[in-house]
Amino acid sequence: MNGRLKAAGGVVGGGLLVAGTTSDAGKSVVTAGICRWLVRQGVRVAPFKAQNMSLNSFVTREGAEIGRAQAMQAAAARVEPTALMNPVLLKPGSDRSSQVVLLGKPVGELSARGYFGGTSPGEAQYAGRREQLLGTVTDCLQELRRTHDAVICEGAGSPAEINLRRTDIVNMGLARAARIPAVVVGDIDRGGVFASFFGTTALLSKEDQALIAGYMVNKFRGDVTLLEPGLAMLRGLTGRQTLGVLPFAHGLGIDEEDGLRVSLRGAVRESVVAPPHGADVLRVAVCAVPLMSNFTDVDALAAEPGVVVRFVDRPEELADADLVVLPGTRGTVRALAWLRERGLADAIARRAAGGRPVLGICGGFQMLGERIEDEVESKAGVVDGLGLLPVRVRFAAEKTLARPAGEALGEPVEGYEIHHGVAEVTGGEEQFLDGCRTGSVWGTHWHGSLESDGFRRAFLRRVAADAGRAFVPAPDTRFGVLREEQLDRLGDLIEEHADTAALLRLLEEGVPEGLPFVPPGAP
Repeated sequence: MNGRLKAAGGVVGGGLLVAGTTSDAGKSVVTAGICRWLVRQGVRVAPFKAQNMSLNSFVTREGAEIGRAQAMQAAAARVEPTALMNPVLLKPGSDRSSQVVLLGKPVGELSARGYFGGTSPGEAQYAGRREQLLGTVTDCLQELRRTHDAVICEGAGSPAEINLRRTDIVNMGLARAARIPAVVVGDIDRGGVFASFFGTTALLSKEDQALIAGYMVNKFRGDVTLLEPGLAMLRGLTGRQTLGVLPFAHGLGIDEEDGLRVSLRGAVRESVVAPPHGADVLRVAVCAVPLMSNFTDVDALAAEPGVVVRFVDRPEELADADLVVLPGTRGTVRALAWLRERGLADAIARRAAGGRPVLGICGGFQMLGERIEDEVESKAGVVDGLGLLPVRVRFAAEKTLARPAGEALGEPVEGYEIHHGVAEVTGGEEQFLDGCRTGSVWGTHWHGSLESDGFRRAFLRRVAADAGRAFVPAPDTRFGVLREEQLDRLGDLIEEHADTAALLRLLEEGVPEGLPFVPPGAP
């Protein structure tokens, strides 16, 4: 297995597109799982997603912003994430517009109509931009294939979105341009997976169908032999085999994409919560603000035995919380108004007055300040903050993208920054990373700082003391090790339940010949 996989042309590394019947079908999981399985076989593999819509992003070492899912997949592949792995990132600012991040840097704010090739006032310069991006996308993929044995590409949504096919650069448009085979993943837990596989294929053009090499069932529960007659009939109808039936797995805890929606199903873990190390548990309430971004910041808290994390949107849900977290958001002023409308702002102010802990991260930090001057994100001008930290924030046109490191609470700590707001800290009782602490209120722009184990434990000890809880952080919780274990579980899913020989053939030999056409094809 060591050495270079043979591509169809024998020049570049093997490529595979992991498409899906729907959004959230499991494309990210399967892509990460294939990456981890391949790297364990000695294959040099990289992830790739041409275009990603997500509010959860990450900063690479070269200062580029990419989707967190691609950073997670890079970790699965045991390679350093780069901008090449996610050349286009869309960060929603409303139901109809997004910030466009190209090769890790923001290039503009566009409506969906403007991005997909339509025009509206002020957007004429971007008309047709999406088609032009195909060259950039394929160049990035080509470079990854040149330097790796295999590149596993993740699609977006469904390849059968026929209203968007003309300008597609992430599903079959990418597969056609790069001439790579595609595997379609379907979530059987939703029901209708056979119809989804058949319908997805039958809605594609003859040229696109020629690249659909097979299917993969995700989240299956029960006896797989009961599924086999349906799989055989699907192969008879489409001429394509199913390359794996992956079982439903609890507690994978991988980073989510979440375009405009946020799942509050406990976005951290579904596994059993470990018992507390000390006498008490510590309850953390995360305010589910609009356009919440990088809520993965609290994953490291949830990994601690005895820490219970939940997402809340009502003031009464803060009553028994030992720590309230205001997370990042793509709309700081909008989120601030939401807190006030719901009574959460007053509840947080009462907590601070009573010496009960509050932590603001990025946009949450900005909301805790005295004043926000925003002519960039919301264009709302000067807006009063919650006034709980001596901080004034001015939004700059240029986005700060950084990977800071330092020491806080006597422990080494690393993080990453993604923000337009520039904070001027005018006081405080203690410096806290790039922010400050006043009483029991803490604020910083640093995402990911709680993944530093010693720093996280020191912070939780301070929170427990302020909250009057006999909570003791476990001395041996290592977040990086837990993340590696979860990525290994994804690799195990592929190794144990997928047709790995067939996947290798696709990577080594490229698109199979003679795949039949399934009518009616694209309209």
